Amino acid sequence: MAYSELIKSFSKIREYMSQFYVYGFKSRNEYNSKSARSYDNERRRMESWLGDYMFFRQNANGKNTFISVDSQTVSHNPLYKAFKAKSFTPNDITLHFYIMDILADNKFRSIKEITNLISNDYLPMFSKPRELDESTIRKKLKEYERLGLLESTKHGKELVFRRMQDNVNLESWQDAVNFYSEEDSLGVVGSYILDKYDDTYDCFSFKHHYILHALESEILYSLFIAIREHKAVELEVYSTKKSNVTQHSVLPLKIYISTQGGRRYLMAHQYGLKRITFYRLDSIKKITLKEYEPDYSKYYDITQRFKNRLWGVSVGKGYRLEHIEMTVFVGEKEGYIVNRLEREKRCGTTEKLDERHYKFSADVYDAMELMPWIRTFIGRITKLESSNDEVVSIFYSDLEKMKKLYGGDGDAVQ
Repeated sequence: MAYSELIKSFSKIREYMSQFYVYGFKSRNEYNSKSARSYDNERRRMESWLGDYMFFRQNANGKNTFISVDSQTVSHNPLYKAFKAKSFTPNDITLHFYIMDILADNKFRSIKEITNLISNDYLPMFSKPRELDESTIRKKLKEYERLGLLESTKHGKELVFRRMQDNVNLESWQDAVNFYSEEDSLGVVGSYILDKYDDTYDCFSFKHHYILHALESEILYSLFIAIREHKAVELEVYSTKKSNVTQHSVLPLKIYISTQGGRRYLMAHQYGLKRITFYRLDSIKKITLKEYEPDYSKYYDITQRFKNRLWGVSVGKGYRLEHIEMTVFVGEKEGYIVNRLEREKRCGTTEKLDERHYKFSADVYDAMELMPWIRTFIGRITKLESSNDEVVSIFYSDLEKMKKLYGGDGDAVQ
């Protein structure tokens, strides 16, 4: 097959971009799902979009190509380009311009009228016209109605269509769209809107710019529909450890987004196990919407109670609660430490012990999840206790390793 920049299925591109370019852990020699020629075609296609951001490293297994982006110099997510390269048939592109031109006066017209206008006014302009029957035109009109490009109404017994009326002044929204396109979970929508402006300018830069998760936009969109319509879904989930795909019948309930790395998770009720489970969005290959769940509110109420004991997205072993306490020293004029404890405590509580000591405590499903946050208070922690002995053991073991690495006679923990 000849190489083309256009794509039929974004799921294939998402897999290529994740394994070869985002994570950069596979080389050409390690790709055995399809032929080497298929890999080369996909590589050239992606490099046509992302050539300015492509780099490679050489190792024993061969050349690994990856994407490298400096968030300080890139204000628009380059991965959105992949969504705008969808392929189309000759009928698709021909009908698009016919229909949009016929309905440019914003008048309602029936399918029969549109078909006759195409046959009488447009096709004679070509020496070898592409004939289009009424059934094909009807399908395209209904597709555009679903996409929001057209609206329909009944005129007598006939269904008539016109362009969707749009009175939005885009010019006054340009700054908002600029920000939305880079910060919202479905920012790719904002990127499409920005394409409508004749002149675009960069008015924002981002310290933490999580561009990689744009690849999950289609997955996230389907999950939002399921949550809004209270529908169950069938997930196809890829396991990196077992290198296989498994199917899960679940009820989507909530989306969690990491504030540290931007990684996104689905909280769902898994019907088979009858429990709350989390799935990483970047591991979901496909989503199929299923039937309406009449007991959605019951499952959602369980989720609301359940999340009160979550620190992150781990449910630990058997949903057993683990207690953890951390006492920190707060010096004079260091009220910002107290403010930080209050701001970041999540499901925990803070308590003033005396003028210089404050205690944070929490009952969570997995106390180990607090470890990265607790480490940020090293040098202030005077006491750390947990019902999970492994948490305390790892914490003090890490301190000893740091002490040996950096030297010094003082104790890291008072």
